[in-house]
Amino acid sequence: MTAAIALAEQHDQAGRHDDAINALARATQGGDIEAMTVLAKRLIVGDRAPLLPQDGAKMLLDATVAGNAEAALRLAVLKALGAHMPQSWTDAIGLLVFAAERGSESARKQMAVLTRQPLSAAETTSDWKQLAGGIDTRFWQTSPAGKTLSANPLVRVFPEFVTDPICAWLIERAQPQLQRALIYDPVNGKDIADHMRTNSAAGFDLMQADLVQVAVQSRMSVATGIPLHHMEGATVLHYSPGEQITNHYDFVNPKIPNYEQEIRERGQRIATFLVYLNDDYEGGETDFPQLGLRYHGGKRAAIVFSNALPDGQPDLRMVHAGLPPLDAEKWLMTQFIRNRPVLNARSENYG
Repeated sequence: MTAAIALAEQHDQAGRHDDAINALARATQGGDIEAMTVLAKRLIVGDRAPLLPQDGAKMLLDATVAGNAEAALRLAVLKALGAHMPQSWTDAIGLLVFAAERGSESARKQMAVLTRQPLSAAETTSDWKQLAGGIDTRFWQTSPAGKTLSANPLVRVFPEFVTDPICAWLIERAQPQLQRALIYDPVNGKDIADHMRTNSAAGFDLMQADLVQVAVQSRMSVATGIPLHHMEGATVLHYSPGEQITNHYDFVNPKIPNYEQEIRERGQRIATFLVYLNDDYEGGETDFPQLGLRYHGGKRAAIVFSNALPDGQPDLRMVHAGLPPLDAEKWLMTQFIRNRPVLNARSENYG
């Protein structure tokens, strides 16, 4: 951490976010590449800063040219998504190689995962360009075999949606970031902890995502036919034995104050995609009481279901619950999909 980044953190802790941005900007002008990378990330997502994604993307490119591995990783995500720059998986993988060659542990593990190797393979490989040649991008751009459990409303499952290394990576990424999952309290206008949702969650916005997550989202896009830019940032859910989320809806409820504006600006959540990251637990099914469906996904499996009617109005048949695992922990990746672009903005709690 450079002195400028440390100073910016002090300003942030005191609520002086403009001073934090100014400290990073001064250091950037003075050639501090790490400060430039931090500033770029904040501008791209408007993190306690003006929302200036094009300026932030240019800073990431400049920091990458200067040799910063973290900037290369962030730029790789933008390239894979086609966010604020032309989309290119070839360029994204090249940036991953660049970061791996400069010692990024994250880049090396992502490369191992994307070539379907255990995470430990990142410790034994040294030729990162050769390893990158084993990444099969066609896998993420091909619709997997699936089975329809309900045609109207739509509920569809995919028994082999991801690989074991993907599951392990998503869990590893989420573990240090888990926090108590919240629900929205419309009376007080804020998110709160509540007995109806007792599990924990880790959310990832555009500057926290990685290529593995984007690859999974790309496969979701192909499976649903909905563009990648319509996906919110991914969230990984964790349930300890006995934890659950009771019956709820995933659509943005227009009857809740301020949510009409939310729908006008960001669209409706028209679908939910769940990827099951482990299966060594009893119970823990995804339950749709009005449809008479209860699904216990195997590891690597996925389920997608609609939340809205064809006209975008909420589908009240799609009440569902995450039942509690009885004897061991349960891990899921959850993905909300909108009917308009949201560019991987961090997911919020709606009801």
